[in-house]
Amino acid sequence: MTQTKEYASQIIGELTQVMGALSEPQSASLIQHILQANNIFVAGAGRSGLMMTGFAMRLMHLNLSAYVVGQPVTPRFESGDLLFIGSGSGETQSLVSMAEKAKRLGGAIALVTTTPASTIGQIAEVVIQLHAQPKQGSNDHSMTIQPMGSLFEQSLLLYCDALVLSLMELRGVTSSAMFQRHANLE
Repeated sequence: MTQTKEYASQIIGELTQVMGALSEPQSASLIQHILQANNIFVAGAGRSGLMMTGFAMRLMHLNLSAYVVGQPVTPRFESGDLLFIGSGSGETQSLVSMAEKAKRLGGAIALVTTTPASTIGQIAEVVIQLHAQPKQGSNDHSMTIQPMGSLFEQSLLLYCDALVLSLMELRGVTSSAMFQRHANLE
């Protein structure tokens, strides 16, 4: 017999704990950086990258200039732009190199991570800590029943969706207005 329903319930409890520990001042700072940026570039590796891609899509729906790093249609990064990285460890080498280059180019760096003291965290203007187990965390289930970085990745998705709701409120944008920017060649 499977325990899918019970597992889902436990996951929701874990997510509730992570979201309950968020810092509103850090989130407010991130929102200001997003609103002040000429362009917002998002990046992440693996599943974290997928969550960040979903966030870029919602920023586009909000009529903000947002791009996913590494896509063929992504323009050059310049001074006044924001690089927003989702990385549990804050140490993924490709993301560290990207953050260092963005800094040299005069842009701002924002990081959502489990590890604020990471390499990227040390150079970022804004660091949001999600109190979730890192990918290589312990296996004693003290924080999560889930494997690897699942709790961080789920929390990243929820956090970014909460940012979208805050941005909608601040900009006076409705869901129906956002839908007007939804893809229509599907």
